[in-house]
Amino acid sequence: MLALLGVLTIVILLYLIMSKKTSAVVALILVPLATGLAGGFGTELFGFMTNGIRSIAPTGVMFIFAILFFGILTDAGTFRPIIERLIRAAGNNPARITVATALLAMLVHLDGSGAVTFLVTVPAFLPLYDTMKLPRTTLATIVALAAGTMNILPWGGPTIRAASALEVPVTELFNPMLVPVLAGLLFVLVLAYRFGRRAGATTREAAEFPDTSTLELPEPEPGLERPRMFWINILMILAAVGFLISGFAPPHVVFIIAFALAVTLNYPKLEMQAKRVNAHAEAALLMAGILFAAGCFTGILQGSGMIDAMAQGSVAILPTWVGNHLAVITGVLSMPASLLFDPDSFYFGILPLLGSTAEYFGGDALEVGRAAITGQMTTGFPVSPLTGATYLLVGLTGVDLGDHQRKTIPYAFLTSLIILIVSLLIGAISL
Repeated sequence: MLALLGVLTIVILLYLIMSKKTSAVVALILVPLATGLAGGFGTELFGFMTNGIRSIAPTGVMFIFAILFFGILTDAGTFRPIIERLIRAAGNNPARITVATALLAMLVHLDGSGAVTFLVTVPAFLPLYDTMKLPRTTLATIVALAAGTMNILPWGGPTIRAASALEVPVTELFNPMLVPVLAGLLFVLVLAYRFGRRAGATTREAAEFPDTSTLELPEPEPGLERPRMFWINILMILAAVGFLISGFAPPHVVFIIAFALAVTLNYPKLEMQAKRVNAHAEAALLMAGILFAAGCFTGILQGSGMIDAMAQGSVAILPTWVGNHLAVITGVLSMPASLLFDPDSFYFGILPLLGSTAEYFGGDALEVGRAAITGQMTTGFPVSPLTGATYLLVGLTGVDLGDHQRKTIPYAFLTSLIILIVSLLIGAISL
């Protein structure tokens, strides 16, 4: 009975979210409540929800303050000098332009927002690509691969969701993946270089290309930039990331302190602080709301025993060889799964079941989570028809969605496999 109710809960959740019948927040709260009541549970459901929220609270707090921290530093113009130097360094060399494109997308995606990455990177480099007759599809592919790989960062949406769904600290999930992610980023840079060499070979000689180093970025909002704070802001970023990875302090504490320092040092006046916080509050609270709603969802499914019942049922159905290699199978299918599942439905609906099933076969749910973030709405998000960011990317570049997917999906899948293979080699995921 509980297994059937659990399956029904996940199916209804997937249907409501993917068909856009209701928001993810509403579905994550009301669907498990309804099936929990149908299973004969009463006021104990409130306890399940509370326990789920408690387990997710540190992750939700981390996300809120990470978004505010990187938003404040972006407002202060911390990344603008780096962006300008990248554009100047690209000059009129196609290979350098494509590599600079990837580096800029990686840098801007530090805040975890695909929309911001595309809005900054594409307008900055599109004139260069057009002037030098480089294919716009190449621009779209490079930006997509760079942003997708960076989306695995511990404050990125997929990793946050995976940690929340499995009820583990985000550093415990991500830290073993640091080397594989760096390998993935290096692979993207190699691909970008090859794209540039190939594109340059099919156009005119580099010596005949016009000088593009004088192109300028759009002017920022007046009164926000703090050029004198550049090195202090850079040091704050390095310190925050260093403390996060080292485990010196819990992630939510790291970003609470980092945000407080960033907003105070860059905008000491109370009125300006309030305006900058309000400017980023919508993005921060929207995701935090989803995370706390997901706490209710996982809390009810675990507290009621639905997850365990479904896992036991899966053990009886799945062949042993599948169960013993569930993490690897998840990793291989993670990027293509981005074309079928949006992040909320996959990480909150599918991942907990996969994790529990893996444990029944003697595996580790954490490794399944790590395998999932190698591609599911990471490398896969900028090609998925289920994300608005994909349409923003193709709209800004003027590329047809089908052309973008045909060119980018094979490379996104290959990047995901590179990350998975390195994860297997260093033991972050077991074969």
